[in-house]
Amino acid sequence: MYEYIPFFITISYIFVAVILGYFAGKGKNMDNVEEWGVGSRSMGPIMMYLLIGAGGVSAYTFMGSPGWAYSKGAPALYVVVYLTYMAIIAWYFGPKVWELGKKYKHVTQSAAITDRYESKALGGLAAIVTSIGILAYAIIQTTGAAYILNVMSYGLIPIWVGVFLSLGAISIYLYKSGLKAIGLTNAFQGALMMFVSIFVGIWATKQFTGGYSIAPIFERIKEDVPEFFTLPGALGDMNITFWTTSILISFFSIWQTHWIQWMGASTKQSIRRSATLLPTFYLVLIPMIIVGFIGIFMYPNIGNPDHVAIQLAVDTMPVVVAGLLGAGTLAAAMSSSEPCIHATALTYSKDVLQPLLNWNEETTGKWTRRLIFPIMAFIIAPISILQPGSLVYILLIGYGFIAQAFPSIVGIFLWPRATKHGAFWGLVGGFIVTVFFSFVIPHPLSIHAGIWGLVVNAIVFTSVSLMTQPASKETIERFFPEMMEELYEDEVNTSLQAK
Repeated sequence: MYEYIPFFITISYIFVAVILGYFAGKGKNMDNVEEWGVGSRSMGPIMMYLLIGAGGVSAYTFMGSPGWAYSKGAPALYVVVYLTYMAIIAWYFGPKVWELGKKYKHVTQSAAITDRYESKALGGLAAIVTSIGILAYAIIQTTGAAYILNVMSYGLIPIWVGVFLSLGAISIYLYKSGLKAIGLTNAFQGALMMFVSIFVGIWATKQFTGGYSIAPIFERIKEDVPEFFTLPGALGDMNITFWTTSILISFFSIWQTHWIQWMGASTKQSIRRSATLLPTFYLVLIPMIIVGFIGIFMYPNIGNPDHVAIQLAVDTMPVVVAGLLGAGTLAAAMSSSEPCIHATALTYSKDVLQPLLNWNEETTGKWTRRLIFPIMAFIIAPISILQPGSLVYILLIGYGFIAQAFPSIVGIFLWPRATKHGAFWGLVGGFIVTVFFSFVIPHPLSIHAGIWGLVVNAIVFTSVSLMTQPASKETIERFFPEMMEELYEDEVNTSLQAK
């Protein structure tokens, strides 16, 4: 019975999360889209810091990144780089998104696209295309949650049961409290993950080196397996081109989940302050990558690299520490899965089904919450049970689809001349190319499929926009009030030259 203590500690997290999340929305009307979707835009900087930070630190942080460090080496550090870039994107775009959403009552990214381009079809298409990447991320996290329950229970909980346990818990508090549940549970999860990561990193270093310096770990790697310190890594499958373009596609990916979370802030200053602090949260990655490097020598023949950190904890650490790592990993997985499910339900309801079925706001509000159940049951659960490949690689594929919304977003904030036809056909072209170069001819010339898609998208977006009629003057004036004088002047000059 003693050996099951880590499992009991791990699974107790589910009960804590359900209780915290269930009561987060107490007394609020969650059939209201604004309340369930963006928490009435009431979250301060600390809550935003934990909400966005814990959403970014996920199952791949505690399983995927040590797994990549263990199997590949240096390529794992791409995660550290791209998360820092995402904090920069949040700092720049977050306040702009919040200001626009508050002014024109946007709740989702696709709603802003619909409004700017005067096209419900474009908004619906953007919702569907970007949801592919977001759902892939939810599948990663659900698979990670099932892995951890399986490992910590010594196989007594099969993967399929773990999938339904984690999704079942999320469904309870997500349905009841929406974004407020995500915010409150992430606050708890964030503190737990930060503590666990640092503690486990220090403990593993002490056990392996006899001290608290990580230098001996890197010195041994340099001496025994130096290929782990250079690209393309120990497996030779991630050269500098693919590594760099993987970071680039992450940089251009403005997630629907982040957009909605920015909308939930109480002020735009709250977003900027939390974004400034975000890199401090991402420090949790470093100890886990070090644990992966230690695993190279302790487990030379482990079956699944994603299990290396958990295996090390179970084998060498006190049961309480191993249990806390299990709970932290489960928290990381659930904290990243729940906003993906929430955002997908919200955008499918608001941006796809409402215009398609002509729902009123009351009907939309009721169905928004209900949609989480078919999304979980018919998309996330079946694919997670199939246990798709490397957690980090699935994430990389998903980014290719999320990034295809970037040209349309440029047209919202930076380019008044962008048109709905340019955005629509750019998105279609980018989507087709990303699919083809992800699954048929994977990543030609070692350039990420999403980058190929984004290049085609940008070319089509720009050229078609220049050949088609822009949005109405009223819409342009709403989105670009500070540029109207310059735009009118150009229009008058063009008219005079024509005469």
